[in-house]
Amino acid sequence: MIIETVDYHTGGEPFRIVTGGGPDIPGASVLDRRANAARPEFDAVRRLLCHEPRGHDDMYGCFLVPPDSPGAHLGVLFWHKDGYSTACGHGTIALGVHAVQEGLVEAAADGETDVVVDVPSGRVTARVRCSGGRVTGVVFRNVVSSVLARGVPAAGAEADLAYGGAVYASVPAAAFGLSVTPGDLPELIALGRRIKAELAGHPATAHPEEPRLSGVYGVIFHEELGPGHQRNVTVFADGEVDRSPCGSGTAARLALLHEDGFEGPLTHESIVGSVFTGRVAEVVDGGIVPEIEGMAYRTGRHTFELDPDDPIGTGFSLR
Repeated sequence: MIIETVDYHTGGEPFRIVTGGGPDIPGASVLDRRANAARPEFDAVRRLLCHEPRGHDDMYGCFLVPPDSPGAHLGVLFWHKDGYSTACGHGTIALGVHAVQEGLVEAAADGETDVVVDVPSGRVTARVRCSGGRVTGVVFRNVVSSVLARGVPAAGAEADLAYGGAVYASVPAAAFGLSVTPGDLPELIALGRRIKAELAGHPATAHPEEPRLSGVYGVIFHEELGPGHQRNVTVFADGEVDRSPCGSGTAARLALLHEDGFEGPLTHESIVGSVFTGRVAEVVDGGIVPEIEGMAYRTGRHTFELDPDDPIGTGFSLR
């Protein structure tokens, strides 16, 4: 097994794009392919790239797949150490940068270019801004995002549930006497796992139209830093930590804040100090259309191998 990748980070969160040797995953749509990707013969590649010793327990990446229709440039399956997610804002920003830098989508040296991507939760757009032939920023336009429920009891606190391409539970860190800082991160991870477990199967976590998009994907712990300025950390999947402000999580936060009367823009800061800027682009039936601005940077190109005699095989996870 020989796999080639191009790696990026968006706000400190890794994103590994498979560019060669990846699996040919069948399916009539990207959402169908997400289900089929869990088959052992395909999932071995995710494990190889995500697990130690080639990755780590907070690794993130994707397989490029055909889009659902010619209206999109790319299709994508997002993955992490525990499987496949339905959305990824930081990954969509990285894909926009990748598509322009690698010439997958033709872009002018100065101006904006839309990179349209089909993801499991629907069609999204990365609007890539260039100046002097260099990418200087990306605005990620997400699927319709909405509030699902308010004040749902979990872990001795109350969680607000919202959808931003995936379902997120939002809880103030102060509800547990904590703050969004690296020193409190171990406790926040434990609480994120506990809240997700307690909300498993809760009716409020159901997507109104597509059952395959249901269930809490991440828990967002947030705190106010000033008017229109929040810091957050998202604990997603099974105890994984988003180093970025979380793109689809920012969309979910915007849905909640908009319902509270907030007009934005939102400066959304991560636990490592990186920033996304979010705003409500449109108010539509069923919710809002959020736009989140950020930037991704290429960190390397890699060729990964699996020696058939290697007893560790596709790797391991310690978490």
